[in-house]
Amino acid sequence: MRELSRRQAIIGLGAFTLAVAGCGEGETPKKTGDVSANKAGSMAGYAVGRQFKATEPISFDVLYNNHSFYPLKNDWLFWQELTKRTNVTLKPVAVPLSDYEKKRGLLVGSGQAPLIIPKTYHPQEEAFVASGAILPVSEYMDLMPNFKDQVAKWRMDPELNLLRQADGRFYLLPGLHEEIWVDYTLAVRTDIMEKLGLETPKTWDDLYTVLKAMKAEYPDLYPMTDRWGVPTPGGNLLKLVAQAYGTKGGWEYQHATWDPALGKFAYTGAMPQYKQMIEYLNKLVKEKLLDPESFTQQDEQAKQKFNSGKSFVISANAQSLINDYRPTLTELNPEAKIAKIPVPLGPVGDYKIGPRTENGVMISKKALENKNFVALMQFIDWLWYSPEGAEFAKWGVEGTTYTKDASGHYKLADDIDFVGLNAGAPKHLQKDFGFSNGVFAYGGTTELLNSTFSEEELEFQNVMNARKPWPVEPPHPFNDEEREQATLWETPLKDHVTQQTLKFILGERDLSEWDAYVKELEGKNMTSYMNIVNTAYERFKKEHG
Repeated sequence: MRELSRRQAIIGLGAFTLAVAGCGEGETPKKTGDVSANKAGSMAGYAVGRQFKATEPISFDVLYNNHSFYPLKNDWLFWQELTKRTNVTLKPVAVPLSDYEKKRGLLVGSGQAPLIIPKTYHPQEEAFVASGAILPVSEYMDLMPNFKDQVAKWRMDPELNLLRQADGRFYLLPGLHEEIWVDYTLAVRTDIMEKLGLETPKTWDDLYTVLKAMKAEYPDLYPMTDRWGVPTPGGNLLKLVAQAYGTKGGWEYQHATWDPALGKFAYTGAMPQYKQMIEYLNKLVKEKLLDPESFTQQDEQAKQKFNSGKSFVISANAQSLINDYRPTLTELNPEAKIAKIPVPLGPVGDYKIGPRTENGVMISKKALENKNFVALMQFIDWLWYSPEGAEFAKWGVEGTTYTKDASGHYKLADDIDFVGLNAGAPKHLQKDFGFSNGVFAYGGTTELLNSTFSEEELEFQNVMNARKPWPVEPPHPFNDEEREQATLWETPLKDHVTQQTLKFILGERDLSEWDAYVKELEGKNMTSYMNIVNTAYERFKKEHG
């Protein structure tokens, strides 16, 4: 059965992915307007491998997501060095992280947004497409040689196709990763595993066996409690288990999931694979292996349970392992040991599942009338997409914030800390210098991504990178009329799926009522919604495939 699922995925979805990937590959889209009059400050002969530097001093305003961990400072070396290298001064319009999406929407909607609008996650840009408030950036790829180079080298046309709207254009410049980057998984108390003679679980069935053994030894405890259950119940856990069965859940939940066996999209919350995810988690709760509060408790409560030894398994990423668990856990119990485990596998097989695109940049339509428009596109291309710009944004200035040996290995300056590389150092790469800033530093080569990882994290990444990448789903962009109709149906549908999923998992609703639940979704226009999705898929395939 496992081999069948794998083969279906490769044949059904992979073949279409290859077909779409070949559409228009290497072609430069026709631009909507002549930009030759707006070349002031632009660099003649700008190309891959060339440092961008404007021919005259230029300034651009940028919407800035102000992170509380490293609040904005005007005297950061980042700003000074960026101007020195590019002749461009960025003027940040700072918005608190907690208010960023709301403020961005108000600014874009009123026409008052800065020219550069970073930190936008697809499909958030779709809200601004119909009004023409943001630029169809796909029309100006000939001004962005580094972006085009990465897309070509890393064969990212399928990912870009997912950003395209019904008009065939995309309006967001996403962060581009060379490979799928998996960070979120489960952390396990390895000292308890060793004590009980248990092996690291490779599959979700193995995890069940491990939790059963822990429960037998510690009958008064829930072996697993989880975090990240608010506001999305079971955000990370449902995501991971759903992936193992070939569907979407938790943080990743979307209404439509490509079904390679059917050759079309299916409604995610009604798929047999989604039911299998629920059945697995229901079994864990029913046998008291998983704390039922996992889906509704605040993070602090979950961390307290785990760090005090009341549970042994919890969701984690690299940062939470270092910052949230290990220090407190080992302080309370010096014998305790903890590690991230490779994401457990399920019926779909040994796939690495996740996107290669990240949040990205929107550009205000006002930019097209700016005399420095070409220079703006060149600057964005250099900072966000060139290897040199990515290295600068992440590590800073060689000889000041870091050094690099002959083999290309990075070393942070001894008096600067970042992600625990120099714990206790008096300065911090983000807080004091402005580098590794989430507004500017993301995406890039796997080598650069790995450059700040510990040996422990690199071992985890090596295991994950040995897995096959999951094929990219085909696009199904809505036109304006479809989007308007779909929006009316999406919230009631998702709310019902979320509520009933939790009830099924916790045993508050018996799984024998699954068919009745599916009929309830049909009563909320599930079938009509999927007709729109598959119509949009067929249209895009016909027009662009």
